[in-house]
Amino acid sequence: MGGNAVVGNSDFLDVSGRVYLVAGAAGGLAAPLVRALLERNARLVLMDMNTKALEALTSAAPEAVALEGDITDKRMTERAVTLARDRFGRIDGGVNAAGLLPIAAAETMEADLFRRCIDVNLTGAFLFSQALAPALRAAGGGRILHIASVSSMVSNPAYAAYAGSKGGLAQIVCVLGREWGPTGITVNATGPALTDTALTHEYLSDPAFRKKAISDIPMGRLGEPEDLIGMALLLLGPGGGFITGQTIYVDGGRTLV
Repeated sequence: MGGNAVVGNSDFLDVSGRVYLVAGAAGGLAAPLVRALLERNARLVLMDMNTKALEALTSAAPEAVALEGDITDKRMTERAVTLARDRFGRIDGGVNAAGLLPIAAAETMEADLFRRCIDVNLTGAFLFSQALAPALRAAGGGRILHIASVSSMVSNPAYAAYAGSKGGLAQIVCVLGREWGPTGITVNATGPALTDTALTHEYLSDPAFRKKAISDIPMGRLGEPEDLIGMALLLLGPGGGFITGQTIYVDGGRTLV
């Protein structure tokens, strides 16, 4: 996985032949990235709790390996890593796109909802990273990429659980980037602005909520899942070899407000 990329080199974003585990693979943010990786001849193990959505995604990608699994279960991620190595002979990294978005007033939010959000978005991200680390270290390095959020940095009312989880994720990325850098493992995150997916559709169907969300983004539109592809390819491919511990915002300027 090592080696320096040269700007302008055709291999700068090349992920051909590389093997990645994608958690939350059937979600709205991940599915376009999965397709982009497959189009560029990456080899993938796809993990998701939504069996039907996972089947729909893999029906168009028979070369990918699918595994139903929960990111909060470290043993499932370890099983997926083993599956990748058994099937493809190696593993080069992982993408964590699993997440929950509960929007609720802090004073009345149910404790169980808060805990579940932290468990998936923060603890799950840590366990996912932890499960990948031994295999990547043994391979001489690799890439771990998390989907964070502008909520790692900005505040919104009723986002206590979500912002807490994503803020914590940004710090975990920093710590793991520093701790695992000597082993050749890079750990990064991308932070999208609010994006219209199945996860956010219920909230964005409220015209007032949608209008306010768009008004907070200087570029005047919501994010689209495809916006994340370029940065993800950079961080997963040769061009990202000297980037670690970073949360890079792909947000139309949302973090400037």
